[in-house]
Amino acid sequence: TAGALDHDACFRALAARVSSPCSAPCRTLHISTQLCNVKETPQHSEEEVGAFTKLIEAMGFTGPLKYNKWKIKIAALRMYTCCVERVNYDEFFEKFALPDTLNSWFLVAQLHVWMCLVRMRQEGREGKYMCRYIVHSMWEDVEQRSKIMGIDAIHRKEAMKAMTETFYAAIFGYDEGIMSDDCVLAAALWRNLFSRQCEDPKQLELMVEYVRKQMQFIDALDGDDLLLTGEVKWRPLVEENAQSILKVMRPTYNDTGL
Repeated sequence: TAGALDHDACFRALAARVSSPCSAPCRTLHISTQLCNVKETPQHSEEEVGAFTKLIEAMGFTGPLKYNKWKIKIAALRMYTCCVERVNYDEFFEKFALPDTLNSWFLVAQLHVWMCLVRMRQEGREGKYMCRYIVHSMWEDVEQRSKIMGIDAIHRKEAMKAMTETFYAAIFGYDEGIMSDDCVLAAALWRNLFSRQCEDPKQLELMVEYVRKQMQFIDALDGDDLLLTGEVKWRPLVEENAQSILKVMRPTYNDTGL
């Protein structure tokens, strides 16, 4: 479609501006302490809540949650950090011949952020609240990275707009793929992660396997632990027995949830 072509053009323009290889600090998380408002991730199913709670949430407030909101925000930042610091981006770039650019980094990062959002949406209103701040952290990090890489304000604004639209389109496609068969998921990965450039079915097969095993793995994590710690570990991109699920170790935290 014309919209898709526009998005591709924006990404190509951004990639051209940051086409020089990322140095090591590019892998580093860049987030300030300020939290800003961002669009919430839509849920597949809404938890039943009272009319008053729905009203105050529609006004921009959040009703009582099971855990302290600040603890959930900290856990959200930790979970996003796990998407950045516990994923081997170089392996993705080398395995799939992706250019080492901000654009490629974002495509891999958004896939892992989406998997976290899918998992946390299963945790009711607390999980939905946490999703909001996972996405906060991502956009703040992306903006800081673009500043560090020297992208001027005008092009940064254009790139951020294109990335935002592409991110929510990717979420829709990935959601459809994870609930469907492998062919639908492969198509979503081809469109979003590979930007319609992959011609090797083995690479698509590997990524479908990767997403399925990661989702199976994080689905086994305890929801309360995730809400309090945000700790997520990722299985390797390539492993001998991808069907096996390793024993999940429960994270530890003190009585304040930190």
